[in-house]
Amino acid sequence: MTHLPPPAEELRLLDTELRQLDARRALLLTRRAWLITALRPPVAPPPPPPPVRRPETTAPRVQNVLLVLGGALLTIAAIAFTLVSWGRMGIAGRALVLGAVTLAALGSPVLLLRHRLRSTAEAVAGLGLALTVLDVYALHEVALPDTNGLAYAAIASALLAALWTAYGLALGGTRRPAGEAAAPARLTLRLPLPTALAAAQLPLILWAAAADAGAPVMTGALLVTAALDTAVALRVPVRSVCLVAAVGAYGLGGWGSFAAGWLSWTATGPSAVARAAALLLFAAAVALAAAWRLPDTNVATWVASAGGLLTVAALGGVPRSSLPGEWTVPGYLVCAVAVLAAVRTRLPEPMRRGLALAAASVQAVAVVWALPPVAVALLGPVARVGRVWTGAPSTAREAVTPVGVPWPPYAATAPLVLVVVATVLAVAVRGTEWRPRATIGASALVWAAALVLPAALDIPYWAGMSAQGLTIVAALAYVARSAEPRPVLFLPALVSSVSLACLSLAAEGTTLGVLAALTVLFAAVSGRSRLAPVAALAYATALACAVGASLGWQSPYIALLVLLVPVVAALLAARLAGSPARVPVEVTGAVAGLLAVGLAVPDPPLLALVLALCAVIAAGTAVREDRRPAGYAATALFVLAAWVRLACWGVGSVEAYTLPVTVPALLVGAFGRRKDPLTSSWTAYGAGLSVTLVPSLLTAWIDPDWPRPLLLGVAALAVTLVGARHRLRAPLVLGGGVLALDALHELAPYLVQMAGALPRWVPPALAGLVLLALGATYEQRIRDARRVREVLGRMR
Repeated sequence: MTHLPPPAEELRLLDTELRQLDARRALLLTRRAWLITALRPPVAPPPPPPPVRRPETTAPRVQNVLLVLGGALLTIAAIAFTLVSWGRMGIAGRALVLGAVTLAALGSPVLLLRHRLRSTAEAVAGLGLALTVLDVYALHEVALPDTNGLAYAAIASALLAALWTAYGLALGGTRRPAGEAAAPARLTLRLPLPTALAAAQLPLILWAAAADAGAPVMTGALLVTAALDTAVALRVPVRSVCLVAAVGAYGLGGWGSFAAGWLSWTATGPSAVARAAALLLFAAAVALAAAWRLPDTNVATWVASAGGLLTVAALGGVPRSSLPGEWTVPGYLVCAVAVLAAVRTRLPEPMRRGLALAAASVQAVAVVWALPPVAVALLGPVARVGRVWTGAPSTAREAVTPVGVPWPPYAATAPLVLVVVATVLAVAVRGTEWRPRATIGASALVWAAALVLPAALDIPYWAGMSAQGLTIVAALAYVARSAEPRPVLFLPALVSSVSLACLSLAAEGTTLGVLAALTVLFAAVSGRSRLAPVAALAYATALACAVGASLGWQSPYIALLVLLVPVVAALLAARLAGSPARVPVEVTGAVAGLLAVGLAVPDPPLLALVLALCAVIAAGTAVREDRRPAGYAATALFVLAAWVRLACWGVGSVEAYTLPVTVPALLVGAFGRRKDPLTSSWTAYGAGLSVTLVPSLLTAWIDPDWPRPLLLGVAALAVTLVGARHRLRAPLVLGGGVLALDALHELAPYLVQMAGALPRWVPPALAGLVLLALGATYEQRIRDARRVREVLGRMR
């Protein structure tokens, strides 16, 4: 009987067979596709398309170039005909030719526009406009040769402007043919209207020139023309017309405004001043009206700023003719402040910004005008440094003015200008963002005014010194009372104190009193600014020098008095742990110490004492944990002090100068290796041993006596043995090298004698033997060298 599996098992078997068949079919299909691809002939890639030659320009551009060139050639031909061939024809012929050509040129655009040939119509219209100019010129040459040329040109330009305007408006309504319903309804010419406006710039200017009316009338003509251009630019929507009008408004308006300003500046009488002021006010009114109507806020701001400047120039020039010269700038400044009041009105925001910008510009110029006397009052006292205690001057102006430098003219009102600008900054700037900056600026201006006021008023010398001292006290009080003192608030007091200190150099008693007062003042506010302790120490240094000079001491003895300042600086720095003023105080003390060293240079014994005292101060500073590096400076200063003392005693032995360096260096190295056993012997002892061994070796080579080489050899042998005992590389190498070179130095004379006694063939023979021996034992020497290197490498 046939065995049949269960249905489930049979279904599983069938699924397995079908999967195998699918896999085999997929493999066969893949192989078939590969065979088909392999049997196909290779297909050549398609050739690249031939390059297409593209035109270098567009058809409309070619058309415009041709039309413009044709119109220009026809215009040139007409000019040549008018100027050259005019005299060969009679009056009737001339009129007939020019009239016919002009009418044909002006009438042709009508037909061209009907056929939608706008570019050609523009070119022909340009030719017609040029012919009208030639017609006017021909009329003057034939019918009116005796009339004034400028007057005729003024009338002709006005008539041409009117004619061209009418012509442009007339052709603005030309309709297209009725059969083209989808096209635009109207075609217009663009050239006549801007050309008419360009011609309209000339009539008033030419009329003023023909009448020989003078500068005020010519300036008025420029400004009126600019006003007309402004009105056209603001009200006419045609872009080309607006462009020509804007160029005329800016160009002629700027020219006329400059001319009006020059007239106001050079005016001498009330009538001339009034005329110039009227012109400037007219220009300002035009500018402000334009700023009111301009849609662009940035442009409106700048135009309003120009209007504000013109207003200040107009109003400020009126009192200038009747007031002294030093009141010129204050007069303009008052007008600027008055213009600034308009910012609080309900004017548009761009206009208010422009007026504020104009007022700020005038105030900035006024401050710059007031800076020269401030600079003289601030920097002039520095010249007193070269003339110490030569006598007090009589006035404050004489005290601050260097010899040969005049006091700036018209500087009497400089303090007033500075105070007015400071008041404006304090009152006008109320925004939260700019208020702190305005406060700082106002404070600086008030300080500058107080600085220059004594010299401007030319008060007595002692009164000027007192006033400047009160200014410093007020500035320091302001710093002490401020919630967040900043360096910028401290700078006026510091700068004023330097100027006051230089002024006090005129007399001995004044110098001592001022320096003592400044030291006390800056010490009192040392907790409010990081610069105050520095200033106090600096003035204490100057006071020490002044006291020593007053007592008649020489500079080396004054150095001992100056050393008190580094002592105070070191003590003060110890109490300023974590304060930003700590480093500046330490630097100031170091500078004072250098000054003391410089003062003591003429007296070597006293210089050694000063260096030793500086070393003590540095060592005291190095006691603090965070100032350990000061110990290096203390060591260097001690060494320098020892060297100077040895030089004073006439000691010439080099070891006397090197041993004071070697001993501390070796001690420091031993201490460092005890803290860090991994420290190399070269780092710990290399520098200290080299400082003595190397100079002594060089000295021993040129020393003819035997004690120095012997002692050097003994010292080098001791160093070598110590290095071998403790397995230290630096003492072993340095001691051994110095010992070998010292022995070579001692044996050199005997070697020279031996070389002279031997026959000449002996040295080459010895050299050959040595080479043979080296070659024979080369491998052994290499092994020995490696062994020595390993021994040295195991040393620390």
